[in-house]
Amino acid sequence: MVYSKLFTQDIKFLAGVGPKRAEILKSELDIASFGDMLYYFPYKYVDRTKFYRCNEIRGNMSHVQIKGKITSLESVGEGRKQRLTAMFSDGTGIIELIWFKGIKYVQTQLKSGGEFIVFGKPTAFNGRYNIVHPELETVAEHQLNVAGSIQAFYITSEKMKRSYLSSKAILKIQSNLQSSLKDVYETFPAWFVEKLKLMSLKEALKNIHFPENNEQLKRAQFRLKFEELFYIQMKLLSLRSKRLEKFKGHVFQSIGDVFNRFFHECIPFELTNAQKKVLREIRKDVGNGHQMNRLLQGDVGSGKTLVALMTMLMAIDNGTQACLMAPTEILANQHFKTISELLKPLGLNVGLLTGSTKQRARKELHSAIEDGSMEILIGTHALIENKVKFKNLGMVVVDEQHRFGVAQRAKLWNKNTIPPHVLVMTATPIPRTLAMTLYGDLDVSVIDELPPGRKPVKTIHYFDNKRKLVYDFIRKEIKSGRQAYIVYPLIEESEKLDYKNLQDGYETVRKVFPEFEIAMVHGKMKPAEKDAEMMRFKNKGANILVSTTVIEVGVDVPNASIMVIESSERFGLSQLHQLRGRVGRGADQSYCVLMSSYKLSKESQIRMNTMVRTTDGFDIAETDLKLRGPGDIDGTQQSGVGFNLKISNLGRDGEILQFARNIAQEIMKEDPLLQYDKHRIFSRELKKMKQTTFNWSVIS
Repeated sequence: MVYSKLFTQDIKFLAGVGPKRAEILKSELDIASFGDMLYYFPYKYVDRTKFYRCNEIRGNMSHVQIKGKITSLESVGEGRKQRLTAMFSDGTGIIELIWFKGIKYVQTQLKSGGEFIVFGKPTAFNGRYNIVHPELETVAEHQLNVAGSIQAFYITSEKMKRSYLSSKAILKIQSNLQSSLKDVYETFPAWFVEKLKLMSLKEALKNIHFPENNEQLKRAQFRLKFEELFYIQMKLLSLRSKRLEKFKGHVFQSIGDVFNRFFHECIPFELTNAQKKVLREIRKDVGNGHQMNRLLQGDVGSGKTLVALMTMLMAIDNGTQACLMAPTEILANQHFKTISELLKPLGLNVGLLTGSTKQRARKELHSAIEDGSMEILIGTHALIENKVKFKNLGMVVVDEQHRFGVAQRAKLWNKNTIPPHVLVMTATPIPRTLAMTLYGDLDVSVIDELPPGRKPVKTIHYFDNKRKLVYDFIRKEIKSGRQAYIVYPLIEESEKLDYKNLQDGYETVRKVFPEFEIAMVHGKMKPAEKDAEMMRFKNKGANILVSTTVIEVGVDVPNASIMVIESSERFGLSQLHQLRGRVGRGADQSYCVLMSSYKLSKESQIRMNTMVRTTDGFDIAETDLKLRGPGDIDGTQQSGVGFNLKISNLGRDGEILQFARNIAQEIMKEDPLLQYDKHRIFSRELKKMKQTTFNWSVIS
């Protein structure tokens, strides 16, 4: 945090900005004040003391810096097609410099003659290296502009560049801002800075833009990353502390007859150790007098639904009702069928409420819910309607919670005088570092073990030339009584992408497999049509389901043993893993085949290798976080939760995050309300923090 005066000073009054540039900075980077600019951090640094010779240049270099002279200059074409080319030599060889924009300015620059320093990325073309739009300075300018040995680089947009707001221009503006560092005050107590041997905030903000050396840069980065992550953790732990203090919950004093009968008579298999561990954690939560707010993570097929059902039975044993909300009708129907079947020997009253529920049945359900005779209600968004009134709701389970809006969950949460206990489930494994940040105020349980008898899905990566082999394998599996999914990334053809779209894929599959029944599902179908096709596949009316990713979270088809993902390089890791989870639901060996073109980027190759290497969802999620960053991980954007991290990266800064959380926990344990004098600065900074996240503990 910076002294508020900096955050109220309009950026247009900063030297080098002005009204026009201020508008662009606001629209492109959301920079409106001096402080915003100070906290706009570089994305990379380059050592500007290193010089190369022309004969040392190679095409794989990210940048080079050369000192030499212009030997020839030529302007070709007119108007928009004009370009300026210069031959540049340092005596060991020649490199071509090319400009398509700002030509008049460059020509003026070059008139001075003498030695120049050129900086940019070299590219090989027609047997010679060139640099397009290089940075160009005289030796004197270079010595003046490059403060210290390390130069910072800033991300800029095309619109910014058109207004001459290049990375170099941003660096110049940051230079003009350095005098304002006198208005920055420390955001940590002096004893805390000394104890952790941190760089001061002023020194960190100076060295992050103008590093004195590599060591000072690392210390500045650590200080700013630690501060950012520390205050997020303090905020989350503070919210959790307040929730436990404020919200009392139902006390489920006993594990009763219903739970015990179900455990001994109704479960057709032994629970895994992971399931037992999670049930113990939940049992402890619901008996301590505080409202439970627990996140249950586990891969597809790990047995989360059974744990959720047994949690709901705890509520029934203690005289309250329970409900389970699912994101789609087809998933709600699946839960209803599974749970009703399991509970049949116990004679419990289980209801289903969705958008398709007929009016007469709806009235009967409403009445049974209100008088308490309906013990468990399963449904979709229909559960949150005002007409749905529970007699005494004790347990709320939300499946695939990130698919519901915050306001929707809040309505369900408020359906009881005493807040119901809340269990939110997700089959999207969340990396440890992300979970600590997104769900830092929730208790987290993980089922990291598959039920006995389940065989891990075998994953194979094939290039397109192996298609016949794959088709023959599908035919063999279907003839042995199995079913197959074939997933495509697109619905409509795109001129820019040469991937097969779903419609073409469907026609191809029909031609290749004329002897089989083919179903098709995609996002543009009406829900009723989509459900009908899915049920046709589930009931073995179709041998192959051609689909887009709408099956990512969907109905269980234990008989489906093969999943083919076309153009798999277009999918993220988490999505590939979710899709793979559609097979392997039965006892038979299942397969996931990743089809791709030969042209794979480095990241795509890592994704393919990771999928083939492991079926561990958490391992995959960690790799995905490193590849894509936290903003793109499935579920975090839709959930309405996001911290505007200025410098930290949850994929790379896990150790700093863990350290920050440990320190924050020590402080909150000693002084939960931050009332001690030595913690006063922490309290002040927390109050200043913007509410960048919803309080999950209150609205889950």
